[in-house]
Amino acid sequence: GWLPLVLYFFLKPPDKKPPESWPKRGQIEFINTTMRYNILDPPVLKNLNILIKPQEKIGIVGRTGAGKSSIIVTLFRLGYFEGEVLIDHLDISVLGLHDLRRKISIIPQEPVLFNGTLRYNLDPFGEYGDEAMVSALIDVEDKEAMLHGKDCLNKFMSEGGANVSVGQRQMICLARAILRNNKILVMDEATANVDAQTDKLIQTTIRTKFAHCTVLTIAHRLHTVMDSDKMLVMDAGQAVEFDHPHILLQNPQGYLSELVKKTGPGTSKHLKTIAKQSFEDMQKKKKIAEESTAAGLPSKSEDSDNESES
Repeated sequence: GWLPLVLYFFLKPPDKKPPESWPKRGQIEFINTTMRYNILDPPVLKNLNILIKPQEKIGIVGRTGAGKSSIIVTLFRLGYFEGEVLIDHLDISVLGLHDLRRKISIIPQEPVLFNGTLRYNLDPFGEYGDEAMVSALIDVEDKEAMLHGKDCLNKFMSEGGANVSVGQRQMICLARAILRNNKILVMDEATANVDAQTDKLIQTTIRTKFAHCTVLTIAHRLHTVMDSDKMLVMDAGQAVEFDHPHILLQNPQGYLSELVKKTGPGTSKHLKTIAKQSFEDMQKKKKIAEESTAAGLPSKSEDSDNESES
């Protein structure tokens, strides 16, 4: 009921400050998590129990109103939730909102741009140098950054980014995420409003620049997440399937199979091929990692952990 939530707000202990290096790994765990937008509203996320491992790429799919965005709302603490959400074993409910949200990067469907220079849009709190900003823009193939270097940072952006295209706005948000270098990245249907070329560039950048991050992607178009490490399928606020897409597709009556079927025979076949190829690649990588471990060599993920700690 609502009483525990009301009591919680009155009896809540002061916010904890997380260690500066948190989160180091990017593991996310939802334990019996139920979320509602307002205290008296019915829950939009019901009893979620999933473990997302460090560096995993998770595709979140489901019909409209299935509860896909509710997971992101919970992660950013934009609603009221019961149960636990742990990031690297730290309960997010004890953290200050600013401390929590600055550690999770998001690329929303509607990119948020402010009235001011490109520099201010990339770094509103003045935490980074011009070189780092230009480097992030070059990573997203910004032509002005390539041609003019740090002079491009003085370009003026109007409110909401009205003087640049939707694709350019998305790329600025992506550059902002590269700059922040957080261990967790959330993409909320970020490719829904852009052309095919920008879509491809976003996907490529995510695979290269965020390889050592945990990435959650909410998608309407299945092809953008068919090569995910795992697919989380939502239905009526509940997680109904959670595994590699290829494994889920082995059940012809499953929820993901139904979503794939609805795309038509040609697209359906293509999506299954992507999932199968991704699964086979994952198995090969796993085998190489196991052989390396048996030979006493550090795995790639251990290497990256060591780099981040040094």
